[in-house]
Amino acid sequence: MRSPLSELAKAIHHCRDSFQSAAVFSLFINLLMLLPSIYMMQVYDRVLGSSSTSTLLMLTLLAVVLFATLGLLEWIRSQILIRVSTRFDLLLNERLYKVMFRQGLVSGGKSSAQPMSDLLAVRQFLTGNGLFAFFDAPWLPIYILLLFLFHPAFGYVAIVSAVLLILLAIWNERATSGDLEQANKVSVENANSTSRNLRNAEVVHALGMLPSLMARWREKQYKLIMLQATASEKNGLITALSKTYRMTMQSLVLGLGAWLAINKEISPGMMIGGSILLGRALAPIDLMIASWKQFLTARTAYDRLNALLKQFPAEADKMPLPAPKGVLRAEQATIVPPGSKTPVIKGVSFGIDPGTFIALIGASGSGKSTLARALLGIWPVANGAIRLDGADVTQLDRGLVGPHIGYLPQDIELFDGTIAENIARFGEVDANLVVDAARAAGVHDMILHLPQGYDTEMGGSGGVLSAGQRQRVALARTLYGNPVLVILDEPNSNLDDQGEQALARALLTLKQRGCTVIVITHRVGILSIVDRIMLLNEGSLVLDGARDEVLAKLNQRPVQPPQVAQGKPL
Repeated sequence: MRSPLSELAKAIHHCRDSFQSAAVFSLFINLLMLLPSIYMMQVYDRVLGSSSTSTLLMLTLLAVVLFATLGLLEWIRSQILIRVSTRFDLLLNERLYKVMFRQGLVSGGKSSAQPMSDLLAVRQFLTGNGLFAFFDAPWLPIYILLLFLFHPAFGYVAIVSAVLLILLAIWNERATSGDLEQANKVSVENANSTSRNLRNAEVVHALGMLPSLMARWREKQYKLIMLQATASEKNGLITALSKTYRMTMQSLVLGLGAWLAINKEISPGMMIGGSILLGRALAPIDLMIASWKQFLTARTAYDRLNALLKQFPAEADKMPLPAPKGVLRAEQATIVPPGSKTPVIKGVSFGIDPGTFIALIGASGSGKSTLARALLGIWPVANGAIRLDGADVTQLDRGLVGPHIGYLPQDIELFDGTIAENIARFGEVDANLVVDAARAAGVHDMILHLPQGYDTEMGGSGGVLSAGQRQRVALARTLYGNPVLVILDEPNSNLDDQGEQALARALLTLKQRGCTVIVITHRVGILSIVDRIMLLNEGSLVLDGARDEVLAKLNQRPVQPPQVAQGKPL
């Protein structure tokens, strides 16, 4: 039973008509490639024998027309393959873009843009000269047959030459594939590591870590250079041998043809034509050897893409559900962070009704942020379930449910674009909703004082904004569109007194609007406006109830009373 095609194979299968068209053009191109031999034979055997200038003129005119046709066919074939590569890219680029983000979720943000680079490598190979060799190689037997028709000696020389070049190609594969695959792996690892280091450039500079990090980078880069150099040296040697052998045999065949012509076994035209035809027969193999490095790079990229797409199968279309109301349920939820085997949240169960304002507290490392990510469907549960309005949060269509949810993480990231686009989550910018969200976050006046106001361009680091200002812009993004569920993870970690007051007003507005709010905090000030407190301890929900009841129990505990009474962080 035939195994089902992979997604990459299906994408190539979708382009089969174009490949077939390219093969048809290759048929006529290779037929016209016989033209130099035929023209040379006619000149030597007919024109020189008859001394007819009119015959020479007509042959030359015909040859020029056919050569122009050959050039046109070559150009059309290249255009077909360019369109094949474009179609191949369009079939996969959006799918890979989504997969990169899914990979980032399950790897704890350690994803990279390498899949797009791999797609580019495959696409470039589809438009390169190396692929032409694969189209032309099947014509080798036909060229050899024609050489046999010229003279059996030509045919035997062609067979021996083709076998030797094929052996060189096999040697090239075995000699270089291991080094190139290892080099590609090291290159990807080094690029990913460098990207992560660049994201922490400020820490690297402040702590003087650059020399140490550069030493680690230099070690990997040296290994990469040596692997690539070794593979290139082997490939260069084999390519030189291949080219030298092909040119040598093409010249020797000319000598063989001269000997046969002297003995009246072939005509002088066949002598020249045989040499040209042998060169044409061996050219695809020679081109394969020369472009083998590009082929191996594309093959490695293809294999990586195949493995990635198998790891993250395409998600089936989900039936749209009504807009959520903000009902959250955890059912014996156990959560294991990506890349770990140890549960951080251990079988917690609770229910949150719409409009409830909750403070989620606990010591550092108790699992608060992990639980928040699971409530939003960012991290899946290992056991149990977390449901929003009865539906498993990991099965919801994020494009539909996302606009109804607000999330402010601890690590604030703004995206390339204007402040207005960041607040509007890069959807259609509704100016009224953007301003309303900015006012609710207490950041409207600050934005107006920027040189371009809401049109100020931001980078990923927030550009000219301070950490507190970035947090308030991110809070405005969280509040955009009047979400029904808002989760805030340490929302006041970078705020000054003015920012704290703006946050308090925003929280009161959310509460008055009946929004379900979960605030992760270490500070007591927010507790005065919450309805309910949930206390996590080492991944377990140890206290959960009305604010006053939980505070009373906390004040009875030997460790907690001084912190609550003195107004220090919980």
